[in-house]
Amino acid sequence: MQRNLFIHATNVHRGGGRSLLTAIFNVLPGGMNSILSLDRRMPLPENISQNTRIKRVKPSVVQRLIAERWLARNVEHEDIVLCFGNLPPLFKLRGRTVVFVQNRYLIDDVQLNSFPLGIRLRLVIERLWLFKRMGHVDEFIVQTPTMKKLLDKKTGGKIPVRILPFLAESGGYSRKMTQSAVQEKRKFDFVYVASGEPHKNHRRLIEAWQLLAIEGLFPTLYLTLSETDSTDLCRWIDKKKMKYGLKVENLGQLSHDQIKQIYHQADALIYPSTFESFGLPLVEARQAGLPVLAAEMDYVREVLDPEQTFDPESAYSIARAVKRFLGIEEQPLPLQDAAGFMKHLLERAE
Repeated sequence: MQRNLFIHATNVHRGGGRSLLTAIFNVLPGGMNSILSLDRRMPLPENISQNTRIKRVKPSVVQRLIAERWLARNVEHEDIVLCFGNLPPLFKLRGRTVVFVQNRYLIDDVQLNSFPLGIRLRLVIERLWLFKRMGHVDEFIVQTPTMKKLLDKKTGGKIPVRILPFLAESGGYSRKMTQSAVQEKRKFDFVYVASGEPHKNHRRLIEAWQLLAIEGLFPTLYLTLSETDSTDLCRWIDKKKMKYGLKVENLGQLSHDQIKQIYHQADALIYPSTFESFGLPLVEARQAGLPVLAAEMDYVREVLDPEQTFDPESAYSIARAVKRFLGIEEQPLPLQDAAGFMKHLLERAE
């Protein structure tokens, strides 16, 4: 019997997960049948292998549960199953089962209070699903040592966890452009490629731009927020733009090809996210030749050394990093000697 490769990704259709899944579609093995169980909103490349069978799943709880039962019935002992949506199969499978985990919220003990109720409920259920069905997994794959450490803690070391960071094209972590090309002025100053979840930290970033505006500095910033998914955040940003004259433009949700084009129009990537499993835009921007200003966090240091770092919880720290990158000197507080201090004290008392 011929071995089959099952890729089970019924909850992936956008963002970094979509980019990585598309990259896998382009390298499906030709010597075996590939069976893809996918969210119906997930697009397929035109050149996908002829040996590929596609099962589309509607984005509903019932349909995804039905897809889990379908998977259990169709996988045979010789087959390989890649669960690409963070979660183990609901039912024990006969074949070898590998789970790719990229959602850090599912394995890190962080509070979910900043999320809307619906998303918070979904994450709680998925955390429970992951924990209760770990015994169905032969191997987990993650992208960074931090993610491995977190997942090892959850599994108690009983299930292998492998670190395999990947992109569509590897290319390492070095710049593919010369430094002189980077220094040429481009269309705008900074870009932040990120969706609107709370940990992406857009509000703190805009507060930093507000501080810069108060000082008379107006660097341009492009964002990639979905107006539909992040309505409240987009409205808040628009209010800040109007009040302080911020040069911030939201390009909306972009395709991966469009994002790669944006990298070539910016002077630098700024990345204030407080919480990542990998930080795909960091690597892609670096490969596109962009300098990177990023949060001083482990997930950043695991993939590159940024040109500037900052405390992501401090708008002042972000603003200072931007000024350093722009070559604007930050003046320290003027020091007085004791005599000057006493003189000021006495003058005020007169």
